Amino acid sequence: MSLMASSMTTAVSSEAIARYEPVIGLEVHVQLATRTKIFCGCPTSFGAPPNTNVCPVCLGLPGALPVLSRQAVELAIEAALALNCRVNSRSIFARKNYFYPDLPKGYQISQYDQPLAEHGYVDIEVGGVQKRIGITRVHMEDDAGKSIHEGFKDSDRYTYVDLNRSGTPLIEIVSDPDIRSADEAHAYLTAIKQVLQYVEVSSCDMEKGHLRCDANVSVRLKGAEKFGTKAEVKNLNSFRFLKLAVDQEIERQVGILESGGRVLQETRLFNVETGETVGMRSKEHAHDYRYFPEPDLVPLRISETWLSDIRAKMPELPAARRARFIESFGLREYDAQVLTATRAMSDYFEKVAAASGDPRAAANWVMGDLAGLLKADGKEIEESPVRAANLGRLVALIAQGKISGKLAKEVFPKMFASGKTPEAIMAEENLTQISDEGALGKIIDEVIAANPKQLEQYRSGKTAVMNFFLGQVMKASRGQADPAAVTKLLKEKL
Repeated sequence: MSLMASSMTTAVSSEAIARYEPVIGLEVHVQLATRTKIFCGCPTSFGAPPNTNVCPVCLGLPGALPVLSRQAVELAIEAALALNCRVNSRSIFARKNYFYPDLPKGYQISQYDQPLAEHGYVDIEVGGVQKRIGITRVHMEDDAGKSIHEGFKDSDRYTYVDLNRSGTPLIEIVSDPDIRSADEAHAYLTAIKQVLQYVEVSSCDMEKGHLRCDANVSVRLKGAEKFGTKAEVKNLNSFRFLKLAVDQEIERQVGILESGGRVLQETRLFNVETGETVGMRSKEHAHDYRYFPEPDLVPLRISETWLSDIRAKMPELPAARRARFIESFGLREYDAQVLTATRAMSDYFEKVAAASGDPRAAANWVMGDLAGLLKADGKEIEESPVRAANLGRLVALIAQGKISGKLAKEVFPKMFASGKTPEAIMAEENLTQISDEGALGKIIDEVIAANPKQLEQYRSGKTAVMNFFLGQVMKASRGQADPAAVTKLLKEKL
């Protein structure tokens, strides 16, 4: 009965789901951006031929001893600090024993009861409501290899093992059970990814397996204090799949409880073809792994001096940068959110703002014209053909009255196509703004002479016709006329 209940999926009404409160915790696995593996000198490069980035240590051969990577430790500490964790002065590596074809040692080197860091948090916002999600711990570990399955029929099914990934340095970020919906889970993982990319701890490239997520999901009747029985959904490798899997698992568990069944504690996988979670194995407990201290590694000790040195070289974090953009530059909250989405975007915008002297105008150009051309060209901000200083110079030229906003809209695509400065484009295209009263007066006289009907309307009191004359002068000057100077001369001549 219980086994059947754990796997069945029935339609569940929204009213039934509304009676329950989901309780969700995420375990996020992040590959650190080191050049070599955590306990040996093998490269971590992606895409190498199978079983070529290996050595006796990461193959788990007898007598091979691990040596901890200092770079991996420093990146892990940076991640912990960026996630507002307390870094422990002493942590211990442990052997986590389990058997799987792509785990050559028969155990994983991880951290158990004395992790690298604890008690952090991430702030998220969902539906306009801000919430703080606690982080239980951040610990270091090495990755297993990869099993590659081919074929569908029993007679033509093969599994290959690639151990290139074995020994790759990971951190595991374990949240408190503070998440209450799939949307909150999505927002939490988004915030984790943004922060870690900001401090360049990891590329967080999900397609390469650099960011993976397990979701622990349970449900309880609203108002109940005791947690329900949780199921763990393993290896979610996209934000979309995380959201779908959590929603489906909530519905599955509510359906079981509403039909009088009992949810089993188990490990499940998300089937992307059917959109459902499926049972994989009964959930292990800590004692199943027979943890014990790794005898070949001494305790990891982090001195205050080392910690201070790492903290000092860390960049400004996204939340702090957002607040500064709003306070110092007068940006709207939405604009600050967009401009701090990535560290590269933030850095680019700051350079444009500095060169332009007008942060708000700089923000509009970066989020509007530049973003549009980059998207159309399939480029990221790091690949922008327009240097930040050149875009800032264009914005400054508008403010100085040396080029109109309309003309700047013509110059900018040419800057994007060529990488040239705005001054160079303006010189080549003869696009300098016309402010000379003699030259402008001649154009205005020709426009007035060509439009006697509108002249009569203006002189009869219809002053709104002024905009018509202004438009005609700008058109005749190819947008090069100084609008302020044109308006002044038009009033005099009309």
